[in-house]
Amino acid sequence: MKRMKKLLAALLAAVLALTVSAAAEQEARKIENAADAEEWLGIFLGEAPETLDGVWAMTAQMQSAADRMGGMKGLAASLSALGAVQEIGAAYEEEIQGYRAFRIPCVFSAMPLDLVLVTDQGAVAGLSTAPYTGGDKREEDSAAFDSIELALPVPALQGELPGTLLIPKGEGPFPAVVLVQGSGPSDRDETVMNLKPFRDLAEGLAVQGVAVYRFDKRTYVYGEEMAADTQGTLVDESIEDAVNAVQLLARQDRIDPARIWVLGHSLGGNAVPAIARSLREQPVDACGFILMAASPRPLDVLIREQYDFLYSLLPEVTPELQAEKDALFAELDRLQDPDALADDETVAGAYAPYWKWLAAYDILQAAQEISQPCLLLQGEEDYQATMEDFAIWQSALGEKANWRLISFPGLTHVFTAGQKAEGNAIYARTDTVDAAVIRTVADFILHNGTNP
Repeated sequence: MKRMKKLLAALLAAVLALTVSAAAEQEARKIENAADAEEWLGIFLGEAPETLDGVWAMTAQMQSAADRMGGMKGLAASLSALGAVQEIGAAYEEEIQGYRAFRIPCVFSAMPLDLVLVTDQGAVAGLSTAPYTGGDKREEDSAAFDSIELALPVPALQGELPGTLLIPKGEGPFPAVVLVQGSGPSDRDETVMNLKPFRDLAEGLAVQGVAVYRFDKRTYVYGEEMAADTQGTLVDESIEDAVNAVQLLARQDRIDPARIWVLGHSLGGNAVPAIARSLREQPVDACGFILMAASPRPLDVLIREQYDFLYSLLPEVTPELQAEKDALFAELDRLQDPDALADDETVAGAYAPYWKWLAAYDILQAAQEISQPCLLLQGEEDYQATMEDFAIWQSALGEKANWRLISFPGLTHVFTAGQKAEGNAIYARTDTVDAAVIRTVADFILHNGTNP
């Protein structure tokens, strides 16, 4: 679900709206190659971004967006929360929804980010941020495990999701775990700025004898199709693919089909009890489940709470930021009666059926129905799913013999070291999931569970 990450990123003014249009271009310089893109961005991030005005071609829609913000100088000022520019990397080309785009890794004093310059026939059509790629130099340990590309079929879209299976060296059969991402159009590594928590988990577990299957999220691969689906719910976003991934994994060589687990993080953790329900109707069920940084509370409540917290960290709340927050909270007020919403109405970027499904989903009841071994992990410095959530889980599930609940002092939402007071800055580090967390997950998998 791309809604929450997009909303939280707005607090840092780190995301500029991607405004793509096929409108007529001006008679001005065009971006024809990576060198042009680097030159344009260097001026944009320099001392005189206003010199871009009227010199470089822009689509009419992009020009209109820039004009509303006071030209390129005003547009560049919206990135001031990122701090001073320390490094601008080399641009490389990619395609975004049929448009030519140039991705440029940049290091700011507050955090590293990629800036993505989208063009339409050489005219600037949009600018957005993306996770930083300049510092990604880790390599998988091929001495301990094999890395196999394994696509997950998506029958509903007559397509597939690219995926990777890490499997320990040896004959097996090995226990295995399917990873389910949190909110947003996430890749298989669950990349968040400079962090890749799912790759950390996959490599760490594989070294300890557990096969791991992770795949790009449906909203990441089929974002345009998903955005156009007015009837889409969490079932389409995550649950259906997780269920199918278990069935796919059970057919792979060296995998023990009786020892397949499902691990969900954040919103993916919220989905786990629903995934468990669906798996009971399938030929292969999971032998157990792991929830990391999951919340039993409504999503709109969490969004409000996170916004309040992040705003409390700002040295100054500008009128523009306050207006943005007020508008979001007014929009969320509509969810007090989701049944009153028409299916084609949106709230916080999601169509009404998405919210209606969540409102009807009794996550605690679904969790209590699970009979297999379950592990629930919580970082005590997590401001997104908090210790308040952990207390609710403990109250509902703490006495159940098949559930084990553990909180980790000093760990954040992605189970890296940090403090709440750092806010989103934790994602700017080059860090990895805490080794104790990976050991805990591996031990639980290796010493529990056999699919009946």
